[in-house]
Amino acid sequence: MDQFTLSLITTLLIGGITGYLGTLLLTRRMSLVGGPLGHLALPGVALALLYNFNLFLGALISIGLGAIVIWILSLKSKVPLEALTAVTFASGVAIGFLFLPLEHAEEALIGNVWKIDQLDLVLTIILFILVLFLYRRIYKDVILTELSPDLARAQGINLWRCNLLYLISVALITALEVKIVGILLTAALFAIPAAASREVSKNLSQYQIFSFLFGSIAALIGVLISSSLNLPAGPLIILASLLIFLLSLLVSIFRKT
Repeated sequence: MDQFTLSLITTLLIGGITGYLGTLLLTRRMSLVGGPLGHLALPGVALALLYNFNLFLGALISIGLGAIVIWILSLKSKVPLEALTAVTFASGVAIGFLFLPLEHAEEALIGNVWKIDQLDLVLTIILFILVLFLYRRIYKDVILTELSPDLARAQGINLWRCNLLYLISVALITALEVKIVGILLTAALFAIPAAASREVSKNLSQYQIFSFLFGSIAALIGVLISSSLNLPAGPLIILASLLIFLLSLLVSIFRKT
């Protein structure tokens, strides 16, 4: 498989699943959590670049450890999850910059889709299927937990298990994102397709489907323009997402007139 096809397929899958997960993040008013988790990847990314091993694995280890720390602190503390995430990611960024090779700073910050290899594609496919399965299992439970925790408990929903699976899923996909948009732009890839989908969707099913499609389309546009103009794909993917969001706003306004 040539580099273009490899990068395109991997980026399409990541863009789609990230947009899909963004619907739940947006519903829970936590769409910016992907940003801190992305920053939390920096220590692992820095070590991967320094010792020349797979970037995704470095990001995954770093984010995974951070997610576990956040989860443990959330069980032991009354501090909001957003605040715990902020504290943990700030520490991660500080540690990461101690090890980050300056010659690889651009790749770490905004990603590089043209360095995706076959291992990245295999890992992306596995995590795509795993996270899609997990989210389909817990989606309604997490939404009910957000709307009414007491009702969720009355129905026997295990709140801590749902939150753990939810956080693990976001952490896994954030680690994948780092490869294509770097540590700086991860939150946008969660938030913008979901926000665009909310503007044009009439029900929950459409909300999920459109968000998945918008994330994939933005990834496709970014990779194609990057290939043609030799520009970084990460920022182009985010700008394509922004364009889709603006178009969705126009469609929403048109419907209301």
